[in-house]
Amino acid sequence: MPHAVPATRLTARLQRADPAVRHGVRRLLTLVCLLPLLLLLAQATVRLKQPSLPLLYGVVVLAGTIAVFHLAYSHYRDPSAQALPLPRRHRAGPAFPALPAEPTVTFVLAVKDEVDGIEACVRSMVSSDCAGLRVVVVDDHSTDGTAEVLERLRGELGIDVLRLTRNLGKKHALVLACQDVTTDVIAFTDSDCVLAPDALRRCVRALVRNPSLGAVSGHCRARNARASVLTRIQDTWYEGQFRVSKAAEASFGSVSCVSGPLAVFRRDAVYNYLPAWAQDRFLGAPFKFATDRQLTGYVLGQRWQGRTLKARHASSPFVTAQDFPERPWRVGYVHSARVWTDVPARMAPLLRQQVRWKKSFLRNLFFTGGFMWRRGVGPAALFYGHVLWVLAAPAMAFVHLLWAPLHGDWWLTVLYLLGVLLKGCAWGLAYRLDHPGDTRWRWRPLMSLFSALVLAWLLPYALLTVRKGVWTRGAA
Repeated sequence: MPHAVPATRLTARLQRADPAVRHGVRRLLTLVCLLPLLLLLAQATVRLKQPSLPLLYGVVVLAGTIAVFHLAYSHYRDPSAQALPLPRRHRAGPAFPALPAEPTVTFVLAVKDEVDGIEACVRSMVSSDCAGLRVVVVDDHSTDGTAEVLERLRGELGIDVLRLTRNLGKKHALVLACQDVTTDVIAFTDSDCVLAPDALRRCVRALVRNPSLGAVSGHCRARNARASVLTRIQDTWYEGQFRVSKAAEASFGSVSCVSGPLAVFRRDAVYNYLPAWAQDRFLGAPFKFATDRQLTGYVLGQRWQGRTLKARHASSPFVTAQDFPERPWRVGYVHSARVWTDVPARMAPLLRQQVRWKKSFLRNLFFTGGFMWRRGVGPAALFYGHVLWVLAAPAMAFVHLLWAPLHGDWWLTVLYLLGVLLKGCAWGLAYRLDHPGDTRWRWRPLMSLFSALVLAWLLPYALLTVRKGVWTRGAA
């Protein structure tokens, strides 16, 4: 696992300071760090007097980047460390039921053909220093020796193992394991992950201290970061996606994706909607991917979609056993809950993973996109701004990397690539500020280039093949 980088003297002093002082200093430092980008934004905005689509796109992306950094570093609070203030609209609404001081927890994992890595994952689950913990592993008809490893671990560690006689797919396997769960909290992880001993406890503590939180995500990095150039750039990208992007969304209690490496839910916030997740359909066909975004959407949007979803599965034991009220849950992110995952080390597995993620993005857009505007201006701006950026990325790549050179406008291509590198450097600087002395921040600009030159083109392909889906993991 990556070793922790010693904090700077300034960071150590801030940790000892009064919380209000830390908050003020953090806001001031954030403003100072963002000042160059703000000046660049002002200059670009002035040039909009002669508007062009590429310039407008650049201004919007730059403004969005500044806003996300500002929210992540000025407004985010780790919910495991303190109770977060409720927004005014939540204070006037129905009260959220409090969890017990030490809630019971079921930790669920679905696995298929992971004989080489499953033992490390399961041992890290069992080693979680979380009271009242039950670990359930579902073997979705593995054929590579995974079942034998799980049987050995069952005898040694006392875990519950469910062996399926036929392959059901990850979502169905997880939902089957949850059918008899009666604990206060349900947590999920992925079979290629290893958790810090206190990661699950910190997530559970966040739910206890903040009854309005229906779900929280942990913080994930690459376990095999040193394996290749691809894993190095993904590692720095993961850091930013969690520490910055999720932190910005969490400042509004509207994290749009409780990610699979460590996803922790209150049972009363998610249990009634598990059959809807397992039997989800999109464009007239079953949607087979176990998309974390969709399950998160059921928590975020149940105030508006909950009754419809439950009525659609009214005969399911997940609904008939106990019908929980629809509540305006918030969804958070726990920066201190660390988990590591194996990321793809070669190009082909990485591209397959990215296609799966883009399919999940497209499917979730039609669900969460239908209600996110109801959650307030801030959450809506972050969600729909990200949607517009993802949807526009292929078109912008085509204009700048193909159309412009073919028409002799090489300068437009150069400006586009410089803009991509500038954004990557901003994310790299954020990494360096969070990890003083860690030189891995240098890989982050490469991830931005890789995204613009390669990954942006995958969205049209994902749309054309969105109805295809398989149970697959692995980072080889």
